[in-house]
Amino acid sequence: MPPEIVLVAAVARNGVIGRDGGLVWHESADQRHFRTVTMGWPVIMGRKTWESLPERFRPLPGRRNLVVSRDPAYDAPGAEVVTSLDAALAAAGDATRVCVIGGAQLYAAALPRAD
Repeated sequence: MPPEIVLVAAVARNGVIGRDGGLVWHESADQRHFRTVTMGWPVIMGRKTWESLPERFRPLPGRRNLVVSRDPAYDAPGAEVVTSLDAALAAAGDATRVCVIGGAQLYAAALPRAD
């Protein structure tokens, strides 16, 4: 049975999810909610999202980090690199839930399959 796919995003009223490779705002309540929702589950993110994380948070602790990149040789220390959403879902193995945490291309690919 495929895992439940949860899209996790902070969206501004104007629909923006990021700016200049980072978050639009930094609310501690939002960050706590993100941690609560994703903790213990595989997180799937694009390369740019991985690179936008502060180095001290890479990989996100307490979660299996799966980074989607077109470049199979991309190096993401502490994370697993895959080349597609399907490969990330396969790498998640028997997880019953995965959290897609960005970016825009990955959200677009995951949206039709999300729960």
